[in-house]
Amino acid sequence: MSEEITELPEREGMDYDVVIVGAGPAGLAAAIRLKQVAPDLSVVVIEKGSEPGAHILSGAVIDPIGLDRLIPDWRTRDEAPLKTQVHDDQFYLLNETGGVRLPNALMPKLMNNHGNFIGSLANVVRFLAAEAEGLGVEIYPGFAGAEILYGDKGEVRGVATGDMGVDREGHPKDSFTRGMELRGKYTLFAEGARGSLSKQLIAKYDLAKNSDVQKFGIGFKELWRIPKEKHKPGLVQHSFGWPLQTDTGGGSFLYHFEDGLVSIGFVVHLNYSNPTLSPFDEFQRFKCHPMIAPTLEGGERLAYGARALTEGGWQSVPKLVFPGGALLGCGAGFMNVPRIKGSHNAVLSGILAAEQVAAAIADGREYDELTAYDSAWRASDIGRDLKPVRNVKPLWSKYGTYLGAALGGLDMWTNSLFGFSFFGTQSHGKPDHACLKPLSEVTPIVYQKLTQKPAFDKLSSVFVSNTNHEEDQPVHLRLTDPSVPISQNLPIYGEPARLYCPAGVYEVVYGDEEAKKDPRFVINAQNCVHCKTCDIKDPAQNITWVPPEGGGGPNYPNM
Repeated sequence: MSEEITELPEREGMDYDVVIVGAGPAGLAAAIRLKQVAPDLSVVVIEKGSEPGAHILSGAVIDPIGLDRLIPDWRTRDEAPLKTQVHDDQFYLLNETGGVRLPNALMPKLMNNHGNFIGSLANVVRFLAAEAEGLGVEIYPGFAGAEILYGDKGEVRGVATGDMGVDREGHPKDSFTRGMELRGKYTLFAEGARGSLSKQLIAKYDLAKNSDVQKFGIGFKELWRIPKEKHKPGLVQHSFGWPLQTDTGGGSFLYHFEDGLVSIGFVVHLNYSNPTLSPFDEFQRFKCHPMIAPTLEGGERLAYGARALTEGGWQSVPKLVFPGGALLGCGAGFMNVPRIKGSHNAVLSGILAAEQVAAAIADGREYDELTAYDSAWRASDIGRDLKPVRNVKPLWSKYGTYLGAALGGLDMWTNSLFGFSFFGTQSHGKPDHACLKPLSEVTPIVYQKLTQKPAFDKLSSVFVSNTNHEEDQPVHLRLTDPSVPISQNLPIYGEPARLYCPAGVYEVVYGDEEAKKDPRFVINAQNCVHCKTCDIKDPAQNITWVPPEGGGGPNYPNM
């Protein structure tokens, strides 16, 4: 029998100029830019996925502004990761049986996708990783940042990777290996939406004290290969409306790009109020819509994934710096909600942060606040992208789909044309977890079982996400109070975790199923696709997502 770990051996450590947590667009852009402006700096990037891109999921229609600035000749390279430009941009308002196409002339210029590229963000990340390594950046996939290292004055001095070879009860196995300390003069956190370490930093340094609440969505995506006669490379379709009710925000995308591939996805804003809503089932209903299903008919689903999106925008971006480091990309909240784009701002934030880090180190500084980075973003291209759309989400949330979307469109027009808003800067109100109503105050949503393509169930979807975790390891979805799901969430809300989770991680199992007696809460952690929705939406804020043993989770091929 294994012994419990009582005295942990000292971690081994390595020292660098800059440590970067997360090999996504923001982290890799920062690494590349650091080596471009200061080739002698030592830079390391750690990535919790099994390889760069393994955990990356995005639509993706990509604004090339960041790539153009970071690697100006990327388009002419043989290994260029984006090849399909948008040539047809369509917007629809759906009802149950059909839809109305909205004239492109009604859309503000900022919503125009012409000049953007359709492709795989994971492949963009792999391209950036190769570029970074070619410049001398060290990249370590399969190593999650599990702990922040602090100095005597409370400054961040790096991160430690997680221990490996620990069993489910916390005992060391024969394969036990202590994590590594990676220490740097500055540590940049580019973990994406709701990063586990970023969440701790925001709380420790009270970075959000002068910001509005952060808001989130859950985004689903499937990759399909469809028959040649249905494939229209360069076609971009967006919709809103059905199947969501008018008091629930969200929308869809359908993108055609190379090799007969289409990306189809659905976003549900996580400030929805009805606890019986299932975002996964809404996505399946959407795919069966008469304007959508024919495109997928005769096709093959290749991949599935889900991911939280940071949606608060301009007014919800926290202070980005603290002693010894900074927040980048979607972890900072730089997604543009109406454009459904964030990777371009992630790259731009990596460039901006890297330039400030390089300048600070050149001046002999270390472990201090990169105040110039925090003060510069609002006047940069990032700020110019986010400010005109700042009221779209709060207006939609306040007034519902039809009136809210119309007011949001008007606001984008006045901001774009005159730099003026009739609404000022609207507040988002409550955090998403506080928006659920009790079962007694809602009409339950009943989902009909969909048994034929293009609809699928959760477990078959998790299978094509290539998700894998070592089963004999501590559960990485931690309950502050294990009694809360059954004693509070179940009677009040019907335990919404079993519905908002896109991977079948959470279940309520009854000892007497027929009489619904003796319930217990079950966590199937091996199914987790790392979307972080539970960490965001749990009404009791009782679930904390932490990284599992390195390399675990989905393995997206080209999402």
